[in-house]
Amino acid sequence: MDEETLKSALVFFQGDRPSYEEFHKGPKLDYLRESDLTYSEFFRGFLLPNYPCILSPEFTESWRSRQHWVKGDGKPDYEHLLEHLGDFIVPVANCDVKEYNANPKHNIPFRDYLSYWREHRENGYSSLQGCLYMKDWHMHRVFPDHGVYNTPLFFQSDWLNEYWDTMELDDYRFVYMGPKGSWTPFHADVFRSYSWSANICGRKKWLLFPPGQEEHLKDCSGNLVYDAQSLILQDRDRYPKYSQCCQPIEVVQEVGEIIFVPSSWHHQVYNLEDTISINHNWLNGCNIDTMWQFLQGELTAVQEEIGEWKNCMEDWHQHCQLLLKSCTGINYCEFYRFLKIIAKNRIAVLEATSGDSAALHSTLPAELSALGPCHSVFDLHRTEDVLTAMLANEDFSRLDPDLLGPHPENLLHEIKEMTHSVLS
Repeated sequence: MDEETLKSALVFFQGDRPSYEEFHKGPKLDYLRESDLTYSEFFRGFLLPNYPCILSPEFTESWRSRQHWVKGDGKPDYEHLLEHLGDFIVPVANCDVKEYNANPKHNIPFRDYLSYWREHRENGYSSLQGCLYMKDWHMHRVFPDHGVYNTPLFFQSDWLNEYWDTMELDDYRFVYMGPKGSWTPFHADVFRSYSWSANICGRKKWLLFPPGQEEHLKDCSGNLVYDAQSLILQDRDRYPKYSQCCQPIEVVQEVGEIIFVPSSWHHQVYNLEDTISINHNWLNGCNIDTMWQFLQGELTAVQEEIGEWKNCMEDWHQHCQLLLKSCTGINYCEFYRFLKIIAKNRIAVLEATSGDSAALHSTLPAELSALGPCHSVFDLHRTEDVLTAMLANEDFSRLDPDLLGPHPENLLHEIKEMTHSVLS
């Protein structure tokens, strides 16, 4: 990030956010080639305003996955995949079954899934087992040094995976493989994060809805529709707001292309052919406030759900935090730890850049060096903004301070000292 972008980014968050009116008529997305934009230009043009786009196959043509996972005819190379990955256990969803507004999953050996896939294809894409879709496989966690793809520079400011890599517990990097006809129901991504998805082979059709439009796709009880193309939406008694919904942006993603899906853009995805894709969920300083807003909304929903027990349940607020963790994967305490790790890493980068502690530099994610010190300054400012909002939050103030070392006020002071010393 250059200094001009840093200045414009800090000003950006002091004003009103751009609207999505231009997307309400379903325009085509911007199509980017490697030579089109610098990182700073992408940051200003897409990350800050939260606008989607498509990246050309130039970004993926050197990936080993595109060279080795696919045969000359563009179809998946089952033999290569079986030889190198066949023994691993993978999650498989049944696209023909609806369970709590999603597809039920089970874990099977990858070799069994490949056997199913080939048989399904040979039978004209029909099987008694239904349409099975291997999705959300944490291949990177199994093979951290896999070398089959590289995260494009535009997406390397990735707080979500930086934190989970530090904790060594989880990640939000996935491999998807599925036959023609497999699909993912209508949803927004975890924590309302960004996502990027690269097609290794095959083609996908995406339906994208700008933030806010999902309100028109809820039934009279407030439940989100399962299939955004279902005829049930025509039932005005059940979906009274559907007539106000804009047309989705329809995108056909070709082989090698990467789609960038911004925060809170609900979407539905179809595999038009046998398809392999690599997907990351990620977030950073541009949308960390969106994650904080999402968590507040989820906690409110939990509190309303068990509100009748508030006056008779000991540690009711603590139970709400436990339920929040169960429902979303994170609660307020862990969200603070998340911000703390991000802030501490940026402080270390700036100290190393100034020569105060160069030894720390080698222990930090390489992406932080590639993005430059201005990006670390921006990240600290955004962490400061969200941490300030958290300190003013009544539910956050109820947390046990002994679980929050260093105390949030001390961390906030440390952040302010660092940003002041860099900018002064």
